[in-house]
Amino acid sequence: MSLPTSPPTPSAPPAPAPGFRTALRTGFGLLGPRHQRHALTVEQIDSLALPIGDDGVIIGADSAGQPAVLGVNRPTPYDVLLIGGLWTAQVIALRAAATGARVAVETGRAQSWAQLVQALGVGQAGMSVHDVGRVPPQGASAGSPVLVVRDCGMRPPRGRVVSGPWQSVLTLLPYLSPVAPRLVRQARLVGVQRVSPDEAAQIGRLLGLPRGDVESLPTLADGVTLWCAERDRQYVMTRATDAENGLLGTARRMD
Repeated sequence: MSLPTSPPTPSAPPAPAPGFRTALRTGFGLLGPRHQRHALTVEQIDSLALPIGDDGVIIGADSAGQPAVLGVNRPTPYDVLLIGGLWTAQVIALRAAATGARVAVETGRAQSWAQLVQALGVGQAGMSVHDVGRVPPQGASAGSPVLVVRDCGMRPPRGRVVSGPWQSVLTLLPYLSPVAPRLVRQARLVGVQRVSPDEAAQIGRLLGLPRGDVESLPTLADGVTLWCAERDRQYVMTRATDAENGLLGTARRMD
């Protein structure tokens, strides 16, 4: 009778090559297909561009057909002046509310805005309407930004609620008025829709517009706004979505 023999001792695996251990230590893991490392020279970095736009409210398309974005949710005070129609101001307010901002409207024509709030069905937490001079403190914060829309006619009084961190103010002027120079100086962004030739000449002087832009202002189509910020100028066409068309109708300069 033969005794059982012990199982053969397995042979030790071959030691990894030094290059393999180096690759593991440097974090490259398992070796794969051999490719050159992705690298740029210092000169090539300047040509690197990424198609990323600003955060904010898409208010239309520019002359190249690219989205035009209005960043109203900011950690610093931001004042916007729109010399134009109620329709455009309401589109901006709707889209700001859609981004999560609270919209407080100060207006002398509450009925025009109350219908909009009722149709939205968002309640006071999304959009609220207040009489002129009756906007309460909004308590804006990074988690709850606010857009105050001042639709107070040709001579809006100085607002009780002003721009501040995470609280932007959009003032609507239907036409140029004696208070326009003060509002232009105060605003960081000015939008101008179709105006008369005399108004265009005055606006051109206030904003330092070239002659071509001054001559174009009386001919702008409904829904087109010339937005001016310091030395930057951009024509933007605002087109309503189907839902906005149902609430506000088609673009118009007059109300």
